[in-house]
Amino acid sequence: MDDRFDRRELLLHLGDMLEASSCLAKTSRPDAPVARLARSQESLQEFEFLRALDPRMTVAEFGARVASAFFLWPKELLEAELNRNALASTVQHDLFGGNPDGWKAYVAHMQKKVSWFGTGLPAMKSGASSELAHAAASDASPLEASVESEPPTEWDGPDEKKGWPWPQPGSTS
Repeated sequence: MDDRFDRRELLLHLGDMLEASSCLAKTSRPDAPVARLARSQESLQEFEFLRALDPRMTVAEFGARVASAFFLWPKELLEAELNRNALASTVQHDLFGGNPDGWKAYVAHMQKKVSWFGTGLPAMKSGASSELAHAAASDASPLEASVESEPPTEWDGPDEKKGWPWPQPGSTS
């Protein structure tokens, strides 16, 4: 499957997340709600995904959650085979835990560029607080689930990279 355009869009989105986090940090208001700042700060207007966040999420909490939700992305985006569930589930659990409506809005935003993003994940339960959902996510992280779902033969096989960004055997590019 040729997924280089999806990888590019996900990489650009990761950059947007980091830029939004940086812009929020520059406000020097760690206890301010992100949703309020996103409405009032001109530098944040372009980040549509901020509107999907829990309205009570603070700048400090957003920074911590973004780091937790996206730390896997650079490594996963360089793997020969994309682990789509790992990419989406860390964001679902770490950034949108306890906010199923926000998650649905975020998935709709992401699917404008990457049609498969967020599909196939279990539905989020409504009514759980962000703190409880975040704590539960850290107990059974999506990373552990994605590692456990890998067939054991892949762990013992040769470490050969195939496909993007590595050229096919015999190619000159």
